[in-house]
Amino acid sequence: MNAKTVVVEKNVLIGLEIHGYIETGEKLFCTCANFHDMKKVAPNTNICPICTGQPGAKPMLPNRAALDKVLQIGLLLGCKPNVIEQGKELVFQRKHYRWPDMPYGYQKTISGAHSLPVAENGLFESVRIREVHLEEDPAAWNPDTGFIDYNRAGVPLIEIVTEPDFHDASSVGEWLKNLVLTLSYIKALNKDAGIKADVNVNIHGISERTEIKNVNSISEIMRAITAEIMRHQNEKPQERETRRWNSAKGKTELMRSKETAADYRFIPDPDLLPLHIPKKFTDELKKNLPETPMEKVHKIISRHNINPADARVLTQHLELVSLFENVIEKIPAPFALPWITVEWLSVLNYNKKSMDEVTLEVNHFIELLDLVRKNIITPLKGKEILRKFIPQSFSPLAEARGSEKITDKSQLTKIIMGVIAKNEKSVSDYQSGEKAAFNFLMGQIMHATQKRADYAIAKELLEKAL
Repeated sequence: MNAKTVVVEKNVLIGLEIHGYIETGEKLFCTCANFHDMKKVAPNTNICPICTGQPGAKPMLPNRAALDKVLQIGLLLGCKPNVIEQGKELVFQRKHYRWPDMPYGYQKTISGAHSLPVAENGLFESVRIREVHLEEDPAAWNPDTGFIDYNRAGVPLIEIVTEPDFHDASSVGEWLKNLVLTLSYIKALNKDAGIKADVNVNIHGISERTEIKNVNSISEIMRAITAEIMRHQNEKPQERETRRWNSAKGKTELMRSKETAADYRFIPDPDLLPLHIPKKFTDELKKNLPETPMEKVHKIISRHNINPADARVLTQHLELVSLFENVIEKIPAPFALPWITVEWLSVLNYNKKSMDEVTLEVNHFIELLDLVRKNIITPLKGKEILRKFIPQSFSPLAEARGSEKITDKSQLTKIIMGVIAKNEKSVSDYQSGEKAAFNFLMGQIMHATQKRADYAIAKELLEKAL
């Protein structure tokens, strides 16, 4: 897919319905473990009569921890909770549908035609949040085999619904990264489970809205959006559709015509009492929320007098903020900053990785910078070790042994004379006025010393020798 062929226009409208697994110990309406990693847990083991819909089984009261986390998320996103003092109550609805991944034929959700969301009307990073609500996840159904794994049935799920304020895939990707990072500050979502989204795309005045269901991972969401915008530009669809994303083919495929609220036949669940949320409770939650990454970065920029270029890198890569904040507890900020915003970011970009895709221990990073700062190893050697921190960091102390910086002038002179003897043409080129030849010879010296030569001393000695 060539993203350059997509014409980015303001009349392209993109909205998201983001689903994330809430980090709790138990499922939403039963005491089964909220753990459903199919690679680590055998299918259909974290189950009971409630989450498998056995006849006569009734749901327990909703998981309090799940409700607290949804309220916290809503507050972080600038939403207004629906509290009892406003005469509002939260009602679980039965959302009916005919897919076999819910054993009782409906999903319990605080959304729909007769329900208020947990919180609504927010704003996060210039994107309007329509609502935040709580619901249970269906089971994992494989339509090709008919096999159903109920381990995740009944797991608490948050849905964050945005207004159609996006106009291209890249802005969606950056926004989602910042969203996931911000929510990680309150440990609200299961990081290993990731997020998935239903993506709504249309071109105002040209095409009708399409919903792309259950797209997993930020990169796939971006690919699906790019492909669907191209389809709308070329085909100009005039009917609402629900489509699936075919990653292998790089295009969306028709599932069915788009459902409306009436198709789901929402009714209040008679087995669950309405929830009444006191304003005093939401005020207390709001007071105890941590700083967001953006708040942190603005504070760090002002406190450490960071120049505009580095400040721009930190605000565009908020995942680096926590690393910087932790590193500067032991390493002076002016020294640490370029190692994070330039060197570490370039290592990530070269390997096409993001911070959440690598295992980086802050202590390892601090140890490495300490070795460079104390002149135990050269910056070049430090950069070489840093590149090896992908995909997992390690203590650099072992690699530093035998890699200490060479500052002894007699030792360096001997090495330099050997390099000169082996590169007579470069010496001649330099003496004829070619400055690039000098850089080549310095590179040969660093290669001969395995990047251990003190650069300033070696440069001085080479200039004298030439």
